[in-house]
Amino acid sequence: MTLKALLLNCSLKKGDEESNTEALVKKVTGIMQREGVFTETVRVADYNVAFGISDDMGGGDEWPQIFEKVKEADILIIGTPLWIGEKSSIAAMVMERLYGGSSLTNEKGQSIYYNKVGGVVITGNEDGAKDAAKSILYGLSHMGLTVPPNVDTYWVGEAGPGPSFIEAEGYKNEFTKQHVQMLAFNLMHFARMLKENPIPAQGTVIQ
Repeated sequence: MTLKALLLNCSLKKGDEESNTEALVKKVTGIMQREGVFTETVRVADYNVAFGISDDMGGGDEWPQIFEKVKEADILIIGTPLWIGEKSSIAAMVMERLYGGSSLTNEKGQSIYYNKVGGVVITGNEDGAKDAAKSILYGLSHMGLTVPPNVDTYWVGEAGPGPSFIEAEGYKNEFTKQHVQMLAFNLMHFARMLKENPIPAQGTVIQ
């Protein structure tokens, strides 16, 4: 059984700029690749993504290119840095664009996000990781994705300015390492379960 995992890096940095969020994302994808999962990471800042609540805003909107990858994925992970204690503006925009496609349905009439699993990766210099994870994971669940237990991994530095994940060698943090493993394995486990036993269409409700 082949699984596909899509990681949307919502860093504010473009191109080849070093991304702390991507560094933590790679810890997750490394595990998944060793387990035979096909992974792809997209840095959203490299695309011309329009604001809006639609799967295609037209006028040069490049979200449809990303959205095709979302539709093909079994596992969707949102990676975001923290700014002012919140998920990034790009992460907020991505959640809005994902929501814009939630009315699309599969052959059973279910949301196209059914039978996909979702998780979140967060880095930052201060607190706010749990609040950002709460927002993103609720949003994914509300759209129709399945959110398994312990599918948020994060690293935050001390309060105030300071070294970020890469410089601070956050990958050595035992709590973060543990949650990277739980995130990766729980997402893969639930993705396989749903592939083998998809969520059934709702039957007639008996009054």
